[in-house]
Amino acid sequence: MVAGVAATAGCGGGGSVSVTDGLVVKGSAPPSPYAGPLRVKAAASRDDDPLAGAGAALRALECTGKPYLGGPGEGEWGDGDGGGTAAQALQLFLRDGYEDTVPGTGYRVEHQDADQVLYSFDAGGRTRVAVIVAKDRPHQPGWGWETFAQCDPSEFPKSVRDELPLRVWEDRTGSPVPVTVVQSRAGAEHCDWQGVEFLSLGTRSYVRDPGHALSRELLRSAYGGDVPMPDGATDTGYRREGRALWLAADGSSAYVRTADGIERWPGTTGTIACQ
Repeated sequence: MVAGVAATAGCGGGGSVSVTDGLVVKGSAPPSPYAGPLRVKAAASRDDDPLAGAGAALRALECTGKPYLGGPGEGEWGDGDGGGTAAQALQLFLRDGYEDTVPGTGYRVEHQDADQVLYSFDAGGRTRVAVIVAKDRPHQPGWGWETFAQCDPSEFPKSVRDELPLRVWEDRTGSPVPVTVVQSRAGAEHCDWQGVEFLSLGTRSYVRDPGHALSRELLRSAYGGDVPMPDGATDTGYRREGRALWLAADGSSAYVRTADGIERWPGTTGTIACQ
């Protein structure tokens, strides 16, 4: 049995990795635990496929909607990057940048063999995140994560959704909306964009930038902190923390109604990336 207690000792080529309290819990098995192989041959896929290389982790998911994201671990986890335990490998997965879209605690062991462990995060008796970690692969000493897959973050419990850096919106009834439809998030601190909120609505992008951190040429109009609702604007029905999302008739700007008034979030002129 893989223990879920905090550990920092490494072994083999693995380095020292602290495991967050509650990362691995005892939990209870779903009605139909995954019993298939933990390593499968990757099928051919497009370069833009968000699930490319997810392998057996994708098979372990039990999403209500479509799977959202998945893939393989990249590079070697030796050279001090491997963990000394399976739980440390799960922690390394989170540190690889996936903490934005998956829970940081609450995983349990769903299936394991001599050198692989399937960790799952469950909600409503179904596996919503699957992470497979492996030990001592060729030229990769220690434990590292091998593949992962996840359902849309809207399928997580509200308490989990509220903790994610990726912000999940709701509809008029209070039901979460898939992040493939609408989502928002704060900008990166290392670019000094933490005061900016980026909103994605399908293929369209808008920003809340009250501090004018972004160059004006990146935006289709200026941010407005207290503006009238324009004629022809429509209510999308999307809500988050007391905010209601409206769109201009031509889609050039989003208008967010709050208890204090209406803000104009300008559309972007192209992709905005923090280097």
